[in-house]
Amino acid sequence: MLTASDRKSKIWSVIRVSSGNFLEMYDFMVFGYYAAAIGNAFFPSGNPFLSLMLSLMTFGAGFLMRPLGAIVLGAYTDRHGRRAGLILTLGLMSVGIVSIACMPGYATIGLLAPLLVLVGRLLQGFSAGMELGGVSVYLSEIATPGHKGFYVSWQSASQQVAVMFAALIGVVFSSILPPEKMTLWGWRIPLLLGCVILPFLFRLRRSLQETNEFSARKHRPSTPEILRSLTTNWRIVLIGTLMVTMTTVSFYMITAYTPTFGSSVLHLASIDTLIVTLCVGGSNLFWLPVMGTLSDRVGRRPQLVVFTVLMLATAYPVMLWLVSAPSFTRLLAVELWLSFIFGSYNGAMVVFLTEIMPVAVRTSGFALAYSLATAVFGGFTPAINTYLIQVTGNRAVPGLWLSFAAICGLVASLLAKPQPVAVESL
Repeated sequence: MLTASDRKSKIWSVIRVSSGNFLEMYDFMVFGYYAAAIGNAFFPSGNPFLSLMLSLMTFGAGFLMRPLGAIVLGAYTDRHGRRAGLILTLGLMSVGIVSIACMPGYATIGLLAPLLVLVGRLLQGFSAGMELGGVSVYLSEIATPGHKGFYVSWQSASQQVAVMFAALIGVVFSSILPPEKMTLWGWRIPLLLGCVILPFLFRLRRSLQETNEFSARKHRPSTPEILRSLTTNWRIVLIGTLMVTMTTVSFYMITAYTPTFGSSVLHLASIDTLIVTLCVGGSNLFWLPVMGTLSDRVGRRPQLVVFTVLMLATAYPVMLWLVSAPSFTRLLAVELWLSFIFGSYNGAMVVFLTEIMPVAVRTSGFALAYSLATAVFGGFTPAINTYLIQVTGNRAVPGLWLSFAAICGLVASLLAKPQPVAVESL
């Protein structure tokens, strides 16, 4: 039984480890929300669709670096400790966000502007490759017995706080500034706010303690050993990648893509789409810990199967209903339904992913599976949907993309097997 002091210590540990996770997601959300304005600033052209696509592809390019970051930084973390790895990723992430927020536009420095923005995004993606895995593994290793699902759910829950904060900032500035000023320079303000909170986040993360589970391990695998183990366990990594596909596609669909979809495709007011995104963040924040706790009671696999089937059965029909008569109310209803499915699935999935990875490569294996899914499928969800709608003329096609992700998640959930608790070998 935890004492009041132990409980307070656990709460602060969760806050400290999740702080960098908040920044990573906040920055990604801001880029997604203002993709059109960023495209105008760094990728100007006579074709608005082309500028938007270049901006969204740059958004997605950051995800291509995630697998490399997962391997390099994940191996560093599995060898040198969870705390050391999490501090390093926050430092790299900080360089990326500052470089984008302060970068002069194309009109000022020409081609150098989009090239340096791309470099900033790649650096952010490299650091983010380990961030989610590092945070999830840390939370799983400090969790009290029987409550892993609840603890690990706060990895995703901290992202929802970032979603809500970014959306709220967007609502405020969209109310204060006219659209032309938001497009011209207003989009930089949310990014600069992310830079302002960096010192506070560094202070929080530097106060982290190493997990007892890692400290107790007698063998610290070398980088070559970790790489060999990842190669040996490629089937587990592949299953994990398919499992995460459902999470990452649905998450970026209902958060980063919502403002662009609502304004550019459904032709709703920007402030309405940001309010919907704010509500989605609140819904996610509620369902993730609730469903993480439920998975501690009913088991991970049954919950994963139920909600992948539910996504498969409803994603396209609800999108058809939305595009038949677009409105704020319909967009809100659809997004909240998809949020319920996402939160219910992800609440069980993230902790299950830590349980199927061999303990010696838990961080690198988790991070690699998560990063591959994000790089191949999830991170390009806004760009893929924009392209598919353009070439098919079907505004409901994002529902089919969600259905594909649900099939991946269902197959993986049926195939995955948790590792024996005592495994410590490579």
